[in-house]
Amino acid sequence: MPWNPIIKSRRDWETIPNLHDYEAVRKGFSWENARAELDGLPDGQGLNMAHEAVVRHATGAQAQQTAIRWLGKNGQVENYSYARLDELTNRFANVLQTLGAIKGDRVFVLAGRIPELYITALGTLKHRAVFCPLFSAFGPEPIRARLTIGQATVLVTTESLYQRKVAGIRETLPHLKHVLLIGDEQQSTDLPGTQNFHQLLEQAPSTYRIGPTDPEDAALLHFTSGTTGTPKGALHVHGAVVAHHITGTLALDFHPMDIFWCTADPGWVTGTSYGIIAPLTNRLTSIVDEADFEAERWYGILQDQRVSVWYTAPTAIRMMMKVGVALVRKYDLRRLRFLASVGEPLNPEAVVWGEQAFGRPFHDNWWQTETGGIMIANYAAMDVRPGSMGRPLPGIEAGIVKTTESGEVEVLKEPGLQGELALRPGWPSMFRSYWNEPERYKKCFAGGWYLTGDVAQKDADGYFWFVGRADDVIKTSGHLIGPFEVESVLIEHKAVAEAAVIGKPDPVAMEIVKAFVSLKDGYEPSDALRRELLGFARTRLGAAIAPKEIAFLPTLPKTRSGKIMRRLLKARELGLPEGDTSTLEA
Repeated sequence: MPWNPIIKSRRDWETIPNLHDYEAVRKGFSWENARAELDGLPDGQGLNMAHEAVVRHATGAQAQQTAIRWLGKNGQVENYSYARLDELTNRFANVLQTLGAIKGDRVFVLAGRIPELYITALGTLKHRAVFCPLFSAFGPEPIRARLTIGQATVLVTTESLYQRKVAGIRETLPHLKHVLLIGDEQQSTDLPGTQNFHQLLEQAPSTYRIGPTDPEDAALLHFTSGTTGTPKGALHVHGAVVAHHITGTLALDFHPMDIFWCTADPGWVTGTSYGIIAPLTNRLTSIVDEADFEAERWYGILQDQRVSVWYTAPTAIRMMMKVGVALVRKYDLRRLRFLASVGEPLNPEAVVWGEQAFGRPFHDNWWQTETGGIMIANYAAMDVRPGSMGRPLPGIEAGIVKTTESGEVEVLKEPGLQGELALRPGWPSMFRSYWNEPERYKKCFAGGWYLTGDVAQKDADGYFWFVGRADDVIKTSGHLIGPFEVESVLIEHKAVAEAAVIGKPDPVAMEIVKAFVSLKDGYEPSDALRRELLGFARTRLGAAIAPKEIAFLPTLPKTRSGKIMRRLLKARELGLPEGDTSTLEA
């Protein structure tokens, strides 16, 4: 079992954590009670994400509260109150109505973090069509693949993205009936086969009545890459809003009037579940920054926007670590009371660094595109164990399991045993299918469990610890080694910015551990540094676990959501097919 010091979570004593008594809340929790915190549509006509996120706040005292504050990359600032957001999303829902889009049609968005993306998302949900976000940095082929798999009916994108990435593949997309273009400066667009987004929005009525919405009606389609093969489209339903709302309250400790910043792009599931839905259902003011990461800009946003709750990714944290603590201490961040991280496991050093830099630790949490919301977390009122994923959310049953040769699922109850992390199905944001791939979906479930594909272990206190993806675990000389443990030690070295570990075939040991590292500014690759790192790891980990080989890379390959792609490193090392690389960072 990994050992790490416990960090006492520092509380803002004016804010009592929502999950102040984990065991008591867990014992008394039910999804029915969580559902009761939301309004539902009038006259008992169901549950709609956009109604819970916007409509119910758009009247009365909350109407003029800022829902989204958009920060443009060129210095623009624009506030969208709940009332204004309601009107604009009504208009877009009416645009879809006029275009003939019907319930269940897929509406794709290819855009950066601009206001029109958020208007499209919520207007699509009002119309009961399916919102399907794409990363704006995708190239033509991954765009074509996703639009084809999802049988896109409507695409909203910018004029420049359309000309560079979509126009050339348009003839290969027979289902795509409508392309709505956002002018780069909101100018008129007259490209053949397209319509002007803003003109349509201005002409549309400002009122819209959401139709009956069954909680099981399709709402969101998020694509996630498999290790091999085509992207998978994970489908989520309107009832997922119950999990979005309550996990924001319990895992991210949302309180009324918080200023919240989720740095994730909506092309990644976090940017939709917690960049759009959860903060709005909890009636927060949500910060949206159009620009890419830059440490000084980010610290300035935290200070100037008086951010109180911040949700970001391990990659960004490591980039801030690379810059050092001197820069962050130039800013007044006293309003910042809760820091959270997701995307890949957060190395223990990064948790400790949060305490050094911000006076508070980062709280890691774990979930997947398929789970739709946070499943395991470190909470505001609980001690943080650096390197741990935390403990399951109320309403979530998690276990460590082993699948036998006969296909039966055995639960490993003894603390410290490694196995596959599994969840009992039944939470509201669980994906309902892989789009048009029922067999692929069926393989995710066995013995009454959803099998996550992640290897983990649980300690005696119920904290879960990530070991690696099932296909990442390294078998060497009879040992099972999780790459995360090795990577975490390597980045503790003063020269290492990031590390990734793979298993390399070996005729004697079956596999040996090979590490790839990128260095911090001021350090250069050398044989001497390689030997130093090998010795450092061997001292910390022991000869059986430490890497036998280390290679230096300028940067490590990552997905656009910031996850290091170990499988890609392994494929390149062994000369194997690279599989789906559509989410690879540019």
